[in-house]
Amino acid sequence: MLHGAQQNLFELDFRIPAACADQMATGAADIGIVPCFELTHQDLDIIPGAGIACHGPVRSILLVSKRPAAQIRTLAVDSSSRTSVQLARVILERRYGAEYQAMPHAPELEAMLRIADAALVIGDPALHLDPATLPYEVHDLGAEWVEMTGLPMVFAVWAARKDIVTPDVVEAFRASCRYGLERMDDIVAAESAARGFPPEVVREYLTRYIVHELGPRDYQGMELFLRYARERSRASVLSPVSSHRAV
Repeated sequence: MLHGAQQNLFELDFRIPAACADQMATGAADIGIVPCFELTHQDLDIIPGAGIACHGPVRSILLVSKRPAAQIRTLAVDSSSRTSVQLARVILERRYGAEYQAMPHAPELEAMLRIADAALVIGDPALHLDPATLPYEVHDLGAEWVEMTGLPMVFAVWAARKDIVTPDVVEAFRASCRYGLERMDDIVAAESAARGFPPEVVREYLTRYIVHELGPRDYQGMELFLRYARERSRASVLSPVSSHRAV
């Protein structure tokens, strides 16, 4: 969008997906890359073909715990990724039967573990950790989801407000994605310097762990995740009523 044939097609503003979702909700933006969890409560149209997904370990979404997952009762969360917070809840509840209280916290692992049984660390702070050397139980939530469901996990999608997605818009985003993937060397050089990572770490992350072009199975995995998220939301709303009736 900045350097390819798509430049000047859109007015650009750069934010993390959660902030993009807020812009979409207020009408300040027409198109944004939003956490897929946002699709449970915003009526948006997906721009198909490009997004952020994984087909196995994702490396940048780690649940680090002082105790076995089934025994987690408190979880400190970096809430910068709404989908990741919901993914942690789905996996802990459905795969491990854990019931816990979540507490937002800055992404500082040791500080998080001082106040909670486990910590959810996302993005660059997670990439700065070496899971193999941590003296804790570490769960890569991308791997956990794929092992649990057999489907990819989609973390964010390009989405638009109603009546904006046209064939030309879809092709612009797909072409921009391809343009970037064809220039991975340039991206690795720029991002490793800007973020303080060795180039090989950035390359491995962007080419081995993250999937940028989404297909039918990715969207199948996304729909399953959204179904689980909606079911949990309904259960949360209904549980006080159910408890009252049981009494």
